[in-house]
Amino acid sequence: MSDGLNRFLGDSPLRVLVKLVVVSILVGFVMTVFDWYPVDIYFGIRNFLLDLWRTGFAALGRVGDYLLLGAAIVIPAFLILRVLSYRR
Repeated sequence: MSDGLNRFLGDSPLRVLVKLVVVSILVGFVMTVFDWYPVDIYFGIRNFLLDLWRTGFAALGRVGDYLLLGAAIVIPAFLILRVLSYRR
């Protein structure tokens, strides 16, 4: 059991706990210096996804137009080439 836990954690549980505490203190210090809070990060990600939703699909719509225009030529040409090469 102990070997499996050590393998899962990558080290002994006590050493992993000490490393996590040290990294948590460092990250907390940096976040305090920059006046960041976990809620701000959450809302930043949320606002980014909402803006992407609002503006991103307009760009994707143009890409979809390009896709359909190109597919109108490429797919029939592909099918014709496959039929011609099938006879050999």
